[in-house]
Amino acid sequence: MSVNGKKVLHMDRNPYYGGESASITPLEDLYKRFKIPGSPPESMGRGRDWNVDLIPKFLMANGQLVKMLLYTEVTRYLDFKVTEGSFVYKGGKIYKVPSTEAEALASSLMGLFEKRRFRKFLVYVANFDE
Repeated sequence: MSVNGKKVLHMDRNPYYGGESASITPLEDLYKRFKIPGSPPESMGRGRDWNVDLIPKFLMANGQLVKMLLYTEVTRYLDFKVTEGSFVYKGGKIYKVPSTEAEALASSLMGLFEKRRFRKFLVYVANFDE
């Protein structure tokens, strides 16, 4: 609304806004929130250079949220990064979800028949022609 010239009043009991999915800045506030003793090391630079999401977000590349972020010009404060992989937690360990044929065959997440079906699925997706 402020982009369109409207006045906005935001009230929150926290020194940051956004509730459970907030982004905390400066870095000193993050240390206070998680009760980390001391202050951030000098090697991390200025505290205001950091903005840490309590819950990282996944955005669809051409979704409505991305369009809104571009419209409001907050993208100058954001860094976008491609997801490097998906992971699952199983039996007390973290495993990478296979994304290639070789990873599918080497994964301990699936049985022999599931690996074969998953490999076929990956081949199908790789060869899919829109």
